[in-house]
Amino acid sequence: MKLPRIVITGVGLTAPNGNSLAEFRANLLGGVAGIEWLDVRYMGRLLAGVCHFDALKHQKKKEVRVGTRAGSISIWCAREALADSGIAFDAFPKDRVGIYVGCTEHGNVETENEIFAISKFAYDTKYWSHYHNPRTVANNPAGEASLNLGVTGPAYTIGAACAAGNLGLIHASQMLRLGEVDLAICGGISESIHTFGIFAGFKSQGALATHETPSKASRPFDKARNGIVVSEGGCLYTLERLEDAQKRGAKIYAEIAGYGVNSDASDYVLPNPVRQAECVRKALANAGMDASDIHIVNTHATATPLGDIQECEAIRAVFGEGCPDTHINNTKSFIGHCMGAAGALELAGNLPSFDDLVVHPTINVDELDPLCALPGLVLNTPVKAGKVDAILNNSFGMLGINSTLIVKRFVS
Repeated sequence: MKLPRIVITGVGLTAPNGNSLAEFRANLLGGVAGIEWLDVRYMGRLLAGVCHFDALKHQKKKEVRVGTRAGSISIWCAREALADSGIAFDAFPKDRVGIYVGCTEHGNVETENEIFAISKFAYDTKYWSHYHNPRTVANNPAGEASLNLGVTGPAYTIGAACAAGNLGLIHASQMLRLGEVDLAICGGISESIHTFGIFAGFKSQGALATHETPSKASRPFDKARNGIVVSEGGCLYTLERLEDAQKRGAKIYAEIAGYGVNSDASDYVLPNPVRQAECVRKALANAGMDASDIHIVNTHATATPLGDIQECEAIRAVFGEGCPDTHINNTKSFIGHCMGAAGALELAGNLPSFDDLVVHPTINVDELDPLCALPGLVLNTPVKAGKVDAILNNSFGMLGINSTLIVKRFVS
């Protein structure tokens, strides 16, 4: 049976260095990072990727007050993606719309805030917010978007650690092919910088980045890299079946070509390069492609000393020395690690390459770690590619969840 072709028709995002695809892309090509100092409860000033979007563009003040930061990011990205898609959403059957939002974790922010608030009242729980439960349920980011948009179709989150952004698109593609929905709003979001727990956790692991200059703190592949910059952000897409998109004359960014998802089953935190390579190969097989067909590989690399090396081992195992047209880059060097939003944002930053054939670089690589050296690695300045017909996006997460998504140039 021939499966329906699935295409990307809209992009909405907020990143530490941009609130639209155009702004985000310009800063990726211009070497503009979005890392700054943030005051974190109990921990003081730490480096973080902070988004600066106007939540009140799409929400009322009460909605922002009652809801969550994750919800506001989801609503912003969903509304911006719909506007970008040009779809007549007001007239679209809302029961035929699905919202699939990847998320690393949710609820920690609100729980920490409530405990801090009642600590001022001798921990008397009568001061606990009655909004706490809807704020902390796992489906909150998608649920707030469904309330804002009036979507009555399926709306839920996908918990897949830092592989979740890719999983949002993968799951949406599957639901469209199954005929469960006719329009999917999908991708990933993160509010992680608002919980001190994630900073404390990475610090206790010795995996939290430090640097005197914020813009230089996130430095995957660099010999002096020393950890993760925690960031917030979001990117949601509109996905449609090709025939529906063509029927309404939609612009098409790319076509979903294939994907792979697997698990390491080997460690709580440490990645497994053998399983990562298997995930990439699984995606290539699903897309009916060879490694040499890929022109951009966006790496997951988070700037941890061991994690970057292991991913490079996985990439080397698949792409080797025989893919002269393959360029390899990294987006976290600009924006830090946006957790559940990472994969979705990193894909977005590369989509314009289908049009301009320019590959954005990995920045902050002053001295390349020899163990991270790869053929085609784009460092510090953009490069012009001979062709860009396929982009492979890697996202890996804790507890060994791996996801690889491939998109290709749309050809009718």
